[in-house]
Amino acid sequence: MLLLISPDGLDEALDCAKAADHLDIVDVKKPDEGSLGANFPWVIREIRDAVPAGKPVSATVGDVPYKPGTVAQAALGAVVSGATYIKVGLYGCTTPDQGIDVMRAVVRAVKDHRPDALVVASGYADAHRVGCVNPLALPDIAARSGADAAMLDTAIKDGTRLFDHVSEDACAEFVRLSHAAGLLAALAGSVKAVDLGALTRMGTDIVGVRGAVCEGGDRNAGRIKPELVAAFRAEMDRQSREAAVGVPAASSPAA
Repeated sequence: MLLLISPDGLDEALDCAKAADHLDIVDVKKPDEGSLGANFPWVIREIRDAVPAGKPVSATVGDVPYKPGTVAQAALGAVVSGATYIKVGLYGCTTPDQGIDVMRAVVRAVKDHRPDALVVASGYADAHRVGCVNPLALPDIAARSGADAAMLDTAIKDGTRLFDHVSEDACAEFVRLSHAAGLLAALAGSVKAVDLGALTRMGTDIVGVRGAVCEGGDRNAGRIKPELVAAFRAEMDRQSREAAVGVPAASSPAA
């Protein structure tokens, strides 16, 4: 399972660079513009330059409307700026067909520029609160559009978490459907260390966090701390070792 960490700007990205050995992907977003809020192109470039060259950079292009042309241009801007994972939050898509329209445009824009870039179709565990496409439709949307991964996050950051809106069984089905379609499966949404056992057992490929590695657990007021990134990775590794031998891991004190 890969660990994706989301700094909100250059200063936090530099803290991520200090913890580079403990994370796999640095994800550029702008939390004050939404769950998958897009940051500025120059911020993506600055963060790309700040983190080790071998560490992939991901960028969100926003909680997007159903406007395939607009979203395709935004996605191209992200990949041109140095991101190799391009995440699209299908916030304004209310049907699978709309999601496919947007993602096909994004895939073409991104892959024409950089064929090895990875495109991530992102939906929301709390889709019922914002009226967007059903979470379990995401793997099919991603597969039919030519994307590389399907992801679930939460749209409304009010303290509720991934498993508050989608059960562990439903998340496991999301992972199964993604893998059956040849996709990576990514899960996020106020994920905490206590959730890592379940995420590991269901075969999640990428776990995305922010609040869990911020001071005070606060994704908005807190700042990412390298020591919290290291502790989160240590718990991930512990859960992975336990899963490999088939022994359920007890919750750590850090959870």
